[in-house]
Amino acid sequence: MFTGIVEGSGEIVGVTDAEGGRRLRIRTDVAFDDLHHGQSIAVSGVCLTVEEFGDDWFDVFLAAETVEKTYLGTVEEGDRVNLERALAADARFDGHLVQGHVDGTTTVTAIEQVGDDWFFEFDLPESLGKYVVQKGSVCLDGISLTVADRREDSFAVAIIPTTYDLTTLSDKEVGDPVHVEVDVVAKYVESMLDGYAEQLLAE
Repeated sequence: MFTGIVEGSGEIVGVTDAEGGRRLRIRTDVAFDDLHHGQSIAVSGVCLTVEEFGDDWFDVFLAAETVEKTYLGTVEEGDRVNLERALAADARFDGHLVQGHVDGTTTVTAIEQVGDDWFFEFDLPESLGKYVVQKGSVCLDGISLTVADRREDSFAVAIIPTTYDLTTLSDKEVGDPVHVEVDVVAKYVESMLDGYAEQLLAE
C-alpha cells in the first residue's frame, strides 16, 4: 500500500522491450537506502517490483497488462517518473489509501498558474466519473490530490509549489497522459451497497 506522498523523481535511463512485457531501468535522485530485490515501489502511481538495483538505480519489469493499461509502455530514456516506496507498518500516514493499481489514464486539458499555485484540469473518463467527487481524493501519477473542481466531463486539482517542484507535474503539458487511481474506499462502498441491494431483491 502507498499514500500518494511522492518521495522524489527518477529518470528512465534504460528501456528494453522483452517477450511478454517491457523492462525499465530507473535512476533515482532519492536516497533509497533500503532498496532490495522484490520490493514494491510506485512508479508514477503504478505498483511495480524491484528486480535488480544499484547505488542509484533499479530495474522493474512491466507485464503485458501493465504495458496495455498504463503509459509506461511508451516512456523513453530521459523521461521522468514519480517514485514512492510502499508504506512501512510503523510509518506516519499522510495522503490517502493508494494501491498502485491504476484504473486508467486521462489527459491534461488545461494548465494555469494562479499566484504561486497551479491548476491542472483533466478529462474525466465516463467509467470513473462516479468515483470522483468534489473535495474527494484522487491519485494522479502517484500523487495524492484533492479534487478542487468537478464538472460533468472534467475535473481539476490545485497544486502547491512544493508538489509542482518535487513531482513530474512540472514536466506536463496539455495533451499529456496521466495515470488515474480513484479512491478505493469509494469502490468498497459501491461493492457493499451492490451486495446489499442484491440481498434485498432476493428477499
